[in-house]
Amino acid sequence: MKSKTLTKDKVNIITLGCSKNLVDSEVLSGQLLANQIDVVHENKKLDHNISIVNTCGFIDKAKEESINTILDQLELKRRGKLEKVYVTGCLSERYRSDLEQEMPEVDAWFGTMELPLLLKKLEADYKKELIGERLLSTPQHYAYLKISEGCNRTCSFCAIPLMRGGHVSKTMEEIVTEAENLVRKGVKEIMLIAQELTYYGLDIYKYRALPDLLNRLADVKGLTWIRLHYAYPSKFPLEVLDVISARTNICNYLDMPLQHASNAMLKAMKRNITREEMSELIDTIREKVPGICLRTTLIAGFPGETEDDVDELIAFLQKHRFDRVGIFNYSHEENTTAHELVDDVPAEVKSARAQRIMEAQQEISFEKNQEKVGQILTVLVDKKEAGRYLGRTEFDSVEVDNEVIIHSKKKLPIGDFVQVKITRAFDYDLEGELVD
Repeated sequence: MKSKTLTKDKVNIITLGCSKNLVDSEVLSGQLLANQIDVVHENKKLDHNISIVNTCGFIDKAKEESINTILDQLELKRRGKLEKVYVTGCLSERYRSDLEQEMPEVDAWFGTMELPLLLKKLEADYKKELIGERLLSTPQHYAYLKISEGCNRTCSFCAIPLMRGGHVSKTMEEIVTEAENLVRKGVKEIMLIAQELTYYGLDIYKYRALPDLLNRLADVKGLTWIRLHYAYPSKFPLEVLDVISARTNICNYLDMPLQHASNAMLKAMKRNITREEMSELIDTIREKVPGICLRTTLIAGFPGETEDDVDELIAFLQKHRFDRVGIFNYSHEENTTAHELVDDVPAEVKSARAQRIMEAQQEISFEKNQEKVGQILTVLVDKKEAGRYLGRTEFDSVEVDNEVIIHSKKKLPIGDFVQVKITRAFDYDLEGELVD
């Protein structure tokens, strides 16, 4: 593309939403670089002439953030600081026709699966041979690895299939090649992501192939930690637990969003599982992988939810004592089956319930952290901030989980694994001294 100033184009990519979007932006960056187009991520210098906003359309808050970000970029364009503003991602996929009318100043809109079209707009060629080639926007020592696209589940609250389509697995060969490429770049930890990890392989191999994939990835030399995110509890392939237990470089960590624990809510959410079945699965997981860290995500304020449902959920948390919990307020999303229900829980009640649930979890988290005082844990050094080092154990993923504050008199290379003796524990973080 020829710019009006005859200077070389420089593209800034702004990523909103989840880690899956981040991977898409990294792939786009890799493609642009391969086409000799200068590209940056979240550029603060404003020395670029093109902005690409990779949007999220998951819930109301995310949609609002995406729209505000687009408007910010259009304001820069109006002031002559930008020449072009392009929009891609989930919000664009879902609401393109409406957005085109509301924001005609956007130069072009693209859906979630239209990377070749976006590249063509930038007069770049889509290079199929760049399997797994990405410009990482994360620190060099960790990266996300997407193993599939889309989702075949029919959860009543979720709009992801509307934006990402049905489940499509990558081949094991593609994923292993990408992991090897990442390791060559210095990556030591990969976080496996998908809308639904346990569905992996059903479309191309006709069986749940996640255990086989994990074994293949665990064989990649130089890959120290492999972490599993977003496993669906219904029909969970128990063979995965055997692999986690057997392979030392697969973290004792499982992120399994349950969404609720009241049978009435689970049925209304179309989760295809009961509270009793979830309890049995959790007991099996902990039996097969002793000491595993279990993370889950919950929804507060789904249509029809009562205080009794919330009490059931809190009792479930107190019984199973999850290590990590996140929570969303229910968002009434058009074209989902839950949208046919009455959104009858007021916003302030949703927030109050979410707070009550997290207060119960906070107590559990504090007690679990106290148990770690005096232990020596392996910690991956993530960054230095305000004069102190921050890292994570194998039981903690990036941004969403606990951090370890490391006290050290000597310099610690970012991305190194160190031994830390835990000396203090807080609600969600740990503090410790470097063990020489």
